[in-house]
Amino acid sequence: MTVFKHILIPTDGSALSERAVDEAVHLAAEMQARATVLTVTEPFHISGSWPEVSVDEHADWAQQRGQERVASGAGLARTLGVPCEPLIVEHEEPYAAIIDAARSLGCDLIAMASHGRRGLSAVVLGSETQKVLTHSRIPVLVLR
Repeated sequence: MTVFKHILIPTDGSALSERAVDEAVHLAAEMQARATVLTVTEPFHISGSWPEVSVDEHADWAQQRGQERVASGAGLARTLGVPCEPLIVEHEEPYAAIIDAARSLGCDLIAMASHGRRGLSAVVLGSETQKVLTHSRIPVLVLR
């Protein structure tokens, strides 16, 4: 039986993603593995002729939103005695940030929700999970 030692657990803050985080942290506890709970925030973009918020305001908002997304998983990990680091990354392509983080942190498993989008947006934009599955050389556990 393969035992994983470091699990990357991406979250987008959706209800489906939060359930997957819960399951993945419990899996890490059972395997006595470390965990990293990751969220990816969007970089600052200027829209129209003048930005609605400043770069600093966006950075503060993104950091706060990221902390909210990783807080429950990191808290559960603490409760279960799982060594866990929260990680907030800014990137245009969430799937690429997930794969890059897994590779750079030496993770041997990515455990994530089946998808974050539904309906037409999932068809047009594609599932980040599908992109991770397509491009990752690290095993991916998809949770529903």
